[in-house]
Amino acid sequence: MGLFDWQEKPVSVLQGGGVIAPDERLPWPQTAAMGVQHVIAMFGATVLAPILMGFDPNLAIFMSGIGTLIFYFITGGKVPSYLGSSFAFIGVVIAATAYAGKGPNANIGVALGGIIACGLLYTVIGAIVQAAGTGWIERLMPPVVTGAVVAVIGLNLAGIPVKNMAAGNFDAWMQLVTFVCVALVAVFTRGMVQRLLILVGLLLATGVYLVLTNGMGLGKPMDFSGIANAAWIGMPKFTAPVFEANALLLIVPVALILVAENLGHLKAVTAMTGRNLDPYIGRAFIGDGIATMVSGSAGGTGVTTYAENIGVMAATRIYSTAVFVVAALIALLLGFSPKFGALIQAIPLPVMGGVSIVVFGLIAVAGAKIWVDNQVDFSDPANLLTAAITLVLGTGDFTLKFGSFALGGIGTATFGAVLLHALLRRRS
Repeated sequence: MGLFDWQEKPVSVLQGGGVIAPDERLPWPQTAAMGVQHVIAMFGATVLAPILMGFDPNLAIFMSGIGTLIFYFITGGKVPSYLGSSFAFIGVVIAATAYAGKGPNANIGVALGGIIACGLLYTVIGAIVQAAGTGWIERLMPPVVTGAVVAVIGLNLAGIPVKNMAAGNFDAWMQLVTFVCVALVAVFTRGMVQRLLILVGLLLATGVYLVLTNGMGLGKPMDFSGIANAAWIGMPKFTAPVFEANALLLIVPVALILVAENLGHLKAVTAMTGRNLDPYIGRAFIGDGIATMVSGSAGGTGVTTYAENIGVMAATRIYSTAVFVVAALIALLLGFSPKFGALIQAIPLPVMGGVSIVVFGLIAVAGAKIWVDNQVDFSDPANLLTAAITLVLGTGDFTLKFGSFALGGIGTATFGAVLLHALLRRRS
């Protein structure tokens, strides 16, 4: 089959609760709707990550679309994944650029040089995997490790919606309303509505928020002025990279985190789809690495396979790569449309927080599913302690500092899981 030779599945497959495989697709209207849902699923994090680093969110969205298409072509359209802004870069970019935390990052070029170098190392690792196989990675990262890393990604991100996306009691209640809306759609609807549970739940919760705030004055009203003032079409703002040794030393090691993160994501997708994606691991690393270099060259953030979209796949059981091509094209349009970006950004923060709680929770469960599907033996103390310690390191955001380099929760959990399991398994 060629890159675009997807086998079309009838809508009745959806209504019967069937699985849509990576090389299959729904009719184009339903595929487009699923693409929109994936754009919304990644939008909050892909906008939030660049804002935290002082990058242009519209450009980050644009480059996420470019990166996803690069990834799709390099993997031959066999791996269902969306590439979005990686949170693994936030700490090192802030440290390398001395970013104050508000407005555009005046020293963004230095960060871009580091991101490009990181992508290059990532690509080299992918080429080694492609040539030598995945055996050495499998030994370093068995299912107990990859399951823990995937779970930690969801658990580590949990603090973002719970602590940072609810300014007061009303916002917290709206988060509750949102994830209840999503849950109700998931359980009490059928067919396409059930498969679009995140999108439909978000729209329902936004409607409730609009009535309670703009209508009844119970909270911060939705502001539509940004939508009115934004232009329909506008060019993204590109920035040239600058290469400095100190920034390179800080940012390049993130490649190892991306390797573990991507491997965990691929294992999660393998577990969900029942398709063996091991032959595509090297190509996936190469695709992600090249996409990161291209993004950094234009002024965008480093990218990675997106856990949020894996959470959507877990909920919908639609793994068609056609959906991600549609999502990537929508992201490209977003990059050229400040007005559409303003529309998405007008979604109330508490509502996005409620959706994030659902998606991050699904990511954590996807990690546990890796353990279940691979029958990880937790009566083995090596497995038990590897998983237990890793989960707490990541969830608690345990941070280690090496001079000016800080390794945050996901990083310490990732390296901790690999090193701890290597140490403990020596006895067995």
